[in-house]
Amino acid sequence: MLILRIIAVIHGLSLIAGETYRSWGADRHWLFVVDDYWIAGLLLLGAWLVRSADVRTRALFAAGWGANAGMLYSSFFGKLVEPAATNAGNFGIGVLTLLVGMAFVTAVLGMVASILLPAKA
Repeated sequence: MLILRIIAVIHGLSLIAGETYRSWGADRHWLFVVDDYWIAGLLLLGAWLVRSADVRTRALFAAGWGANAGMLYSSFFGKLVEPAATNAGNFGIGVLTLLVGMAFVTAVLGMVASILLPAKA
């Protein structure tokens, strides 16, 4: 469980840092910026609270990973299908697509792992 919590913290902080860098001065609408922040907050909160590993905190942790996977699904495949419509901000579109793809895979694996965590005895 500890390794999954550490991955969640790293992932959440990288969402904040990546979105901040991508959007800084790039004139992106704020609605397309804050989604990464609230998802990161949910992941960080879940990673902190799941220390007690009761049903509610585990559900919150899995929800953070699941919401992140859902957000990244649309972002990743949107960049693959129609890259010209993407505002890559301060990233090149290829680098951004690669980073979002890696984050998507991490989120899916994190969601599955958080659901499959064994219950505390």
